Amino acid sequence: MSDQIAPVNKYSELRSNYKYYIDSYNALYQLKAQNEEEINSVYKMIKRELIDSNKHIPQNIINDILSIIPYNNRYTKSYLELIKLISDDYYGKDVKSIPLTSYLHFYKEYTNNLDYNNNFQEINDEYQEILVENTIYRAIMYNDKERFIFFMESEGFDENKKLKNKIYPFSFKISYSLLELCCYYGAVDCFKLLRTKFNSEITETCLGFSFLGGNKEIISECLKYQTPDFDCMKYAIISHNIDFVTFLLNEYNLNINFIFCGILNNLDAFLVNFDQTNDINESFLYSGMFDIPSLCDYFLSHRANINAKYFDNRTALRFAVRYNCGKTTEFLLSHGANINEKNDG
Repeated sequence: MSDQIAPVNKYSELRSNYKYYIDSYNALYQLKAQNEEEINSVYKMIKRELIDSNKHIPQNIINDILSIIPYNNRYTKSYLELIKLISDDYYGKDVKSIPLTSYLHFYKEYTNNLDYNNNFQEINDEYQEILVENTIYRAIMYNDKERFIFFMESEGFDENKKLKNKIYPFSFKISYSLLELCCYYGAVDCFKLLRTKFNSEITETCLGFSFLGGNKEIISECLKYQTPDFDCMKYAIISHNIDFVTFLLNEYNLNINFIFCGILNNLDAFLVNFDQTNDINESFLYSGMFDIPSLCDYFLSHRANINAKYFDNRTALRFAVRYNCGKTTEFLLSHGANINEKNDG
C-alpha cells in the first residue's frame, strides 16, 4: 500500500469535527454513573448526539454497550439500565425484536437462542456472583481496605485463589488472580496489601488490566516488573484514556492498531495514529468502521483510493458491511466502491 501524505496539523481540526462522537463513547467506556440521575444524564447525551441526530442507529449503540461491560463490569447494572432506556424509547417494551451481534466471545453463547431479557438475566447472574456483600471480590471492586483485611486474616484464606467469571475479559478461557482483579478495578489499597503480605506476582495481565483500572500508582508499580506489549496498548485503547495511549506510543514505541480503534469506538486514538503515520489509504480503509461518512470523505478528498486494500485484501466497503455501518456502506457505494472486489483474507 502506498502512502499518501496529508496536510500537516490536521489532528486538532478532525478531533474538533468529531468531538460529539469522541465524547459520547468516552462517556460510555469510562462510565461511573450509578444513580438514576447520572445514568439519565449519560443517556440524554447518547440520545442527543448519536441517535436522534441520525448519526447512529439504536441497535448498534446497544451492541456497543454490551461489548463494553467486560471491561468496566463494576457498572454492569448501569449499562443494562442504559440499554433498557434505549430499548423502551426506540423498540418499545418488547426488546426481543433487537438482534444481538456483540463482537466479544463472551456474548456468543447468548446470540443464537436467547432474547435480550434472558441475556440481561444471564449477565446479571454472573454479576451477582461477585457482588454479594460478603465476598472478597466485592471488597476488591470497591477497594474496601478494612473488609479486604478481614478476608486476608480469616482462617483458610488462599492468596492464590483465582476467579473465572463471564463478565471479565476473555474469561471463557482465563481465570484471574486477586492481584489481577485489583489492577482491573484500580483497587490500590487491596493491591498494596497483597504485595506487602504475600508478594503476589505482578503478571502481564496485571499490567494490561492496570490501564483499565486507571490507577496511576498501580500502573507505575506494574511497569517495574513488566514491559508493555501489544495487549497493553489494546487495553489502553479500550480505556478511552488518550493519555495512556500516547504514553505507550511515545515511551514504548507501541503501535496503535487501527482496527482495534474501530472495533472499540476509539476515534481519538485513531486520529492520533493518523497524525503519526500520515497514511491516507490505511486510515481510509478503517475509517468506515466508525460509520461516519464525512470522515471517509475527508480521506477521499485527500486522494485515498476507494478500493484500497490492506495485507488481507479487505477494502473499506467490506469493513463497513462487516461492522454494520449502513450509512458508510451507502456512501462508499455511491462514490464508486467496487462491491465485487474480492476479499482473499
